[in-house]
Amino acid sequence: MYSPLRKDFVSLTLGEQHSHSYTNGKHRRQSCWRRWKQLSRLQRSLILFLLAFLLICGIFSYPSLSEQWRGVFCILCINRPKQLSFPVVKGTQVCLPIILCKTDIQDLLDCSKFPVYPKLYSYPQSDSIITPVINEACFYSLLVSVKPVDRAEAVREAFRHAWKGYKAFAWGHDELKPISKTHGEWFGLGLTLIDALDTMWILDLKEEFEESKRWVEKELSFTKNVDVNLFESTIRILGGLLSTYHLTGDSLFLDKAKDIGSRLMPAFNTPSKIPFSDVNIGKGIAHPPRWTTDSTVAEVTSIQLEFRELSRLTQDPQYQKAVDEVMRQVHRLDGKHDGLVPMFINTNSGKFTHRGVFTLGARADSYYEYLLKQWLQGGKKEPELLEDYLQAVEGVKKNLLRQTSPSKLVFVGELSHGRLNPKMDHLVCFLPGTLALGAHNGLPADHMDLAMQLMETCHQMYVQMETGLSPEIAHFNLQNHNGRDVDVKPADRHNLLRPETVESLFYMYRFTQDSKYRDWGWEILQSFNKYTRVPSGGYTSIGNVRDPVNPGPRDKMESFFLGETLKYLFLLFSDDPELISLDKYVFNTEAHPLPIWPSDS
Repeated sequence: MYSPLRKDFVSLTLGEQHSHSYTNGKHRRQSCWRRWKQLSRLQRSLILFLLAFLLICGIFSYPSLSEQWRGVFCILCINRPKQLSFPVVKGTQVCLPIILCKTDIQDLLDCSKFPVYPKLYSYPQSDSIITPVINEACFYSLLVSVKPVDRAEAVREAFRHAWKGYKAFAWGHDELKPISKTHGEWFGLGLTLIDALDTMWILDLKEEFEESKRWVEKELSFTKNVDVNLFESTIRILGGLLSTYHLTGDSLFLDKAKDIGSRLMPAFNTPSKIPFSDVNIGKGIAHPPRWTTDSTVAEVTSIQLEFRELSRLTQDPQYQKAVDEVMRQVHRLDGKHDGLVPMFINTNSGKFTHRGVFTLGARADSYYEYLLKQWLQGGKKEPELLEDYLQAVEGVKKNLLRQTSPSKLVFVGELSHGRLNPKMDHLVCFLPGTLALGAHNGLPADHMDLAMQLMETCHQMYVQMETGLSPEIAHFNLQNHNGRDVDVKPADRHNLLRPETVESLFYMYRFTQDSKYRDWGWEILQSFNKYTRVPSGGYTSIGNVRDPVNPGPRDKMESFFLGETLKYLFLLFSDDPELISLDKYVFNTEAHPLPIWPSDS
């Protein structure tokens, strides 16, 4: 009997048939076919299903094959549920076995685009155990194999797309507004372009780099009557120029780094030597914010890598002297809690303010990061930095770690006057990578254990959201609440294209070679492409990670998307372990690699 499906099946004969065995082989094939036809439809369907299932399981049992081919095999059926986890619902049509087609090629391999045939399984109405009735005539299974996607090349493509928008609508300005096809200004110093210089070099985007270099040479000027933030200018502009100088050897970038570095120095002219937050780089005048005389602890303790390196390159000690004095003062200060620091410090008194509140999120995060990284940068010769870092990690474990219900995810909360708030900024997701970096450099092995637990939590902050993108802030449930580990308040549902999770994924993969970290990063890139990519060029932050239908584009592409997020994704997917070796470079908090000093420095 003719079947409309028959044209969709391809019969493959494996092995070579010799002419002298043709007759016997033909009889054997006919005999096998007769026996096959004697089987019931249910039996034949089950055999086909088991063969396909065993084939796929065999492929996925080999890590080398799994890495290349994961996600390119599908078994398809009509009315496939969105959440595929072996649903058994009376009277519905489902696909068994549930093999989710998670394509490695955006929009190229989409299971929903392949033809499917109706009613693969049906379920009799029964209150007892539900047994599937297989309709073999409608069975349709499709194994799709494609060339493995080059994930690093996909990052290059994402960068080019973002750069296309920046070049078309914001060239030479600080930030792209991709929805309105215009630009935003913060300091008026081409922030996105400078932040992305070393990314272009690392991604081997020569044309884009050379064009940007010409702009730096001819257009970039710091003789402007403009207030800049000391911290942001240091990590993005000074750090970006120093990094690009080291990668290229081009003195243009060092000369520009010297210029901006010297113009930022008035910030340290305070009674306490704790720097002001803002500097007018044209007038050489510094001042605190209008609303306070405080600076944030993270800002004044996360500029050290850059100024120390500037002193080493220029042989001018003033830069390192200024930032080292800040660290010495913070080291001696009262008000810490088991190595944890408050969020604010006064520029007049040099003392901590707003005591009693401790977080690894905004306003304190990179203090902890730079303790370890300064120790590494200087060749592990400054024991007080290591001492403060180790004490802080113990303080985190003692005071801030908790587990969620029901999944027992380990997270870092906030301590407010002795009371724990189960709130964790996405910014805290820098911590798994930092802990792993310390463990790689001989610090306690349980730091890596904690890194792996926190990495899982940061991953869940993405996968538990409907868009696959993390919110800015997550609140974790300590008691079982509707089966969810993570709650997100409406004001916290935005995603700014932040890098911290992919940063930690990069470190974790470098040190463990566990391919799951690459897969997690790939899922994040796909979600960025699906929900934040703007067709005319660029990527936008979004307002609601819980709403895939209307994620609420915010019309802003932060400079760190090119400076950090895409750079860390590229390094995560690169197979070259010497591409920015973590034994030779240390990344500043804006993902700009600076060299670890030689032992004779």
